[in-house]
Amino acid sequence: MGSWEIARVTGTPGQLHERPLEPLRRRATRCDPTAAAVVLGSTQPADTIDPATADRLGLAVVRRRSGGGAVIVRPGRLLWVDVCLPSGDPVWHDDVGRSFEWLGDVWAGALTSLGAPRPAVHRGGARRSSLARVLCFAGTGAGEVSCAGRKVVGLAQRRVRSGARFHCAVLLEWDATEAASLVAGTNRREAERELQGWSAGLGDLVDDRSALADRLWAAFVERLPR
Repeated sequence: MGSWEIARVTGTPGQLHERPLEPLRRRATRCDPTAAAVVLGSTQPADTIDPATADRLGLAVVRRRSGGGAVIVRPGRLLWVDVCLPSGDPVWHDDVGRSFEWLGDVWAGALTSLGAPRPAVHRGGARRSSLARVLCFAGTGAGEVSCAGRKVVGLAQRRVRSGARFHCAVLLEWDATEAASLVAGTNRREAERELQGWSAGLGDLVDDRSALADRLWAAFVERLPR
């Protein structure tokens, strides 16, 4: 069970989320989006996002099959990694909340190696801002990672009997103004202030920003459990 398949794929956010669940085995895939989108959670009401603003910002509105709030995907501003794990794996956990923790630990180690300040894996019940029902990076759930108190890594999973595919989104840049503008029916200035304090892009937290996505991906792969 020690080895991992390592892969890299490209496509629009919609195409990347539409990939079928391959036979579930240890596999880590870096997903490189070729277009911008706001990706809704599986059960998220579509009317929580302002479609006119999304269109003005050049964001397609697509949906994934895992839960949680919306994630803004723009090439170069987010490191997107999918991790597949079979249900018989030594790090597998039947409890959905605890099933994220090993993955958060891997990300925390990778972030530490890049000099991110005080990476911490969230354990226990979710912490939510008033916007968490709309935006992934407005709340912190099990296994997700914050640095110096601000969320950097968001996690979700698509779970079936034979295993799970975990979606990992690591903020390289965080635009609270853009995120706030997408939330339908809210005071955007207040939403922006809240979001600025809740999450952060890794590029604002480390001294060396060179090839940040490539270095973080390599550090993540190096720390996967054997």
